[in-house]
Amino acid sequence: MRGKTLALLRARPAIGSNRLLLVAAVYLGFCLNFSLWRYLAVHLTIDSLHTFAFALSFPVLLMSTVLLLINLFAWPYLVKPILLSLILMSSVANFMMFNYGVLLDVGMIQNVFETDTREAFGLVSFTGIVWVFFTGVIPALLLMRLNIQYRPALRETGIRMASILFCGVLVWGILSVLYKDYASFGRANTEIKHLISPINYIYSTARYLKRQSIARRDFKILDAHAKLAADHETPNAAPRVLVLVIGETARASSFALNGYARPTNPQLLQEDVINFSNVASCGTATAISVPCIFSAQPRREFSKDAEYKVQNLLDLLQLANYDIFWRDNDSGCKDVCERVPTEKITKNFPSRFCDSHNCFDEVLLENLDQRLATLTRNTVIVLHAIGNHGPAYYERYPEAFRQFTPDCRTGDLTRCSQAEIINSYDNAILYTDFFLAEAIRMLKRFPNLKSSLLYVSDHGESLGENGRYLHGMPYAIAPDNQKKVPMIFWLSDKLAQNDQLDAACLGQQATENAYSHDNLFHSLLGLMRVDTKLYDARLDIFGSCRKANRKADTFIMEAAAPQRAG
Repeated sequence: MRGKTLALLRARPAIGSNRLLLVAAVYLGFCLNFSLWRYLAVHLTIDSLHTFAFALSFPVLLMSTVLLLINLFAWPYLVKPILLSLILMSSVANFMMFNYGVLLDVGMIQNVFETDTREAFGLVSFTGIVWVFFTGVIPALLLMRLNIQYRPALRETGIRMASILFCGVLVWGILSVLYKDYASFGRANTEIKHLISPINYIYSTARYLKRQSIARRDFKILDAHAKLAADHETPNAAPRVLVLVIGETARASSFALNGYARPTNPQLLQEDVINFSNVASCGTATAISVPCIFSAQPRREFSKDAEYKVQNLLDLLQLANYDIFWRDNDSGCKDVCERVPTEKITKNFPSRFCDSHNCFDEVLLENLDQRLATLTRNTVIVLHAIGNHGPAYYERYPEAFRQFTPDCRTGDLTRCSQAEIINSYDNAILYTDFFLAEAIRMLKRFPNLKSSLLYVSDHGESLGENGRYLHGMPYAIAPDNQKKVPMIFWLSDKLAQNDQLDAACLGQQATENAYSHDNLFHSLLGLMRVDTKLYDARLDIFGSCRKANRKADTFIMEAAAPQRAG
């Protein structure tokens, strides 16, 4: 009896290949698409028999499409590896989309490929582990136990072809009858295509890999003759220094400087900073925005693939004899700093601001005063901060900055109320405020330098508005909270006098005008006085506030004005 029991336990259940593919299509297309069904429940109004039929067609269309695809690619001996991969990846994707409202477009897939381990583990939560265990791991283990039975090769192929044909006809029939409904619904709800699993991440991954293959090309020089402007090559002149702080996941609407009701900027309000209140990011994810900031291409023409191995802002500054130093406490420079000295801070970095899991952004300021004290050459120091990177916002600030409570003390946002999430996020903004003010105070200790500091975030963040969390939505449909970013500028008296920069003029323009990441490339070339054919004065934020330029403009306007009759 015991032998029979053991034999039964060891026995592997048998299932025909076509039945298995049908079950897999139902599971992948229907059971692992919670986010899609929730979206349809909210956005699809069923008020007639026609719209009811349209709603019923969604799961049929999706499961037919998935069955068609796996019939095409999951041939004998490939069935288990392909289905195992799809089940596990779809389980993870389902959790992220359902709980965080993320959309799996090319930008999000790029984030997945280019993230670091610290950032990746920040997304791991107890809820996520349980979710993936029950919806991914257990089905995968059951699949591994199955003994798949295949028919003779010719018959197997014939049945597969018949299944592909049937699915193709079914998909064509649904679309031909309901094409108008799908077209109009798709135009009104463009984000839905990024919710359809597993098609969304398969398609987006293929596009990402294609982009990467295109990007493998020789380094492209845009201007081989960039140099410091002649009128700024005075021997023994005081070094020109820029501290450029690239923030992470900070949204403009959470800055008190921009009218936020909470006091999230007490330190910066005490400094003589210029706050740019209307600034749009280049993208909604670091992998796009950071390279775009340093690119000569504007957002509408920017492609990370096309700009890979292309001369960028740092290359031009280096060509103009600037010393460049990139210090990173985030997920890397996304290829921007490949050709300049770089220091990547990891969780084991020897600093009082680091523990075994995380480093606070103050680590970026360590020994910076020593570097400033010994400068003899024009220098640009880039500090890439981790800022407000989520979902573990509580890990971005020390205990002393835990001012807004109760705050969310986990990276599993599903376990926190929206108020707790916002509290954690605002505490991280409060810490960024302190960090920036400390950097400014450090620069003030060296009045001999022509120094300045520019802070701008790479993108914003959603904190539960309309059910959206985190960032990375397609730019065209992303909410302003993911696209509107803070930007703050400080300049020393020595730089203002040397360059005849009118701070009052800058302050007025910062309040009245709208800017974007597109302005940064040209503004920083202008601020650093680099003579290059790539510079566009129309996009230079600082250009019109140089007193010499304003005098020249006034002279031209007066000369061109019609003379009154005497």
